[in-house]
Amino acid sequence: MSDAMARARSHFLQGVERFEQGHLDDAAQAFEAALALAPGRPSVLSNLGLTRFHQGRFENAAAHLRAAAQADPNEPSTWVALARCLGQLGEPAEALDALTRALALDEGIAEAWSLRGNLLREARRLSEAAQCFERALALGADPELHRYFLAAVTGGEAPDRPPRAYVETLFDDYADSFQQHLVASLRYQGPQRLVQLLQAQGVARFDAALDLGCGTGLCGALLRPCCDSLTGVDLSERMVTQARASGHYDALQHADVVDALNGALQRFDLVIAADVFIYVGRLEAVFEGVAKVLRPGGWLAFTVERAPDEHDVLLLPSLRHAHSAPYLSRLAQAHGLQLRVLQEAPIREDQGQPVPGWYVLMQAG
Repeated sequence: MSDAMARARSHFLQGVERFEQGHLDDAAQAFEAALALAPGRPSVLSNLGLTRFHQGRFENAAAHLRAAAQADPNEPSTWVALARCLGQLGEPAEALDALTRALALDEGIAEAWSLRGNLLREARRLSEAAQCFERALALGADPELHRYFLAAVTGGEAPDRPPRAYVETLFDDYADSFQQHLVASLRYQGPQRLVQLLQAQGVARFDAALDLGCGTGLCGALLRPCCDSLTGVDLSERMVTQARASGHYDALQHADVVDALNGALQRFDLVIAADVFIYVGRLEAVFEGVAKVLRPGGWLAFTVERAPDEHDVLLLPSLRHAHSAPYLSRLAQAHGLQLRVLQEAPIREDQGQPVPGWYVLMQAG
């Protein structure tokens, strides 16, 4: 082995070690050094691409993974990694092609079937998606998660709540682009409309407000001027970090909304949940917690996607839940809340189409 190749191998092994330790910048630097000494090595290209993927540098990652696949087209893991990257870049057709290449080389990759299923689900090719999720399950994929995926595309019985790890990972990955994507791309107006509805009820100020699923702080920005104390809760640690940086909140908690409600040490005159319950499912436990923390006369304000009256809750192919008006009315009655406003209006857009929903205000007795 030449001296250059020996040094390239040393850099490569250092990159692998630093990647496994979570030091992504150091790993990328080591892989770049290895490539400088041994250009075009597919193993180095694929590892650098994977590192860039985990750094959120998806275009750079895709370039390296394409180069790795061209140098060694018979490595299925490279095609799977490229598909993941292309999915993040909004190139589903090319991602599906990459998965086809991977599965032609090895049909036993559970991750490839799972990724393919989700790409087909997003394309509304639901029966094909279901077959992929079945294959992933048969190959040992996470049973809780993939049964959830299956229920979304088959209309089968869904769990009362989505897998916590799924929701937490979804929003951790979404944190950096969350606000821009939600407002600019999806035309999301939930927080503004909820605040306007509260103002229309003559509610001008709150002593203490709780923002459930606070995200990066969209509600916080609107509520800060009219709250003496504002607390935020989110399941995603990275969302909580973003919310803290916003400066809108007096207190923040990284927690599940039900756990946060049950563990609350104070009471509030507003609990707000904008575009949160769609990721919760059945709401009995949430309402039980809200009833404990709301002061007499306090308000619960939230949005949900609209389900037909004959269903309480539906798990949709989008992996979000929809809730019906009769179900919401029964929840209010069962937990001592008065339904003050139930306004039908779009929540956001999905693939350019308005998503029908409910804007809801309830008041504690």
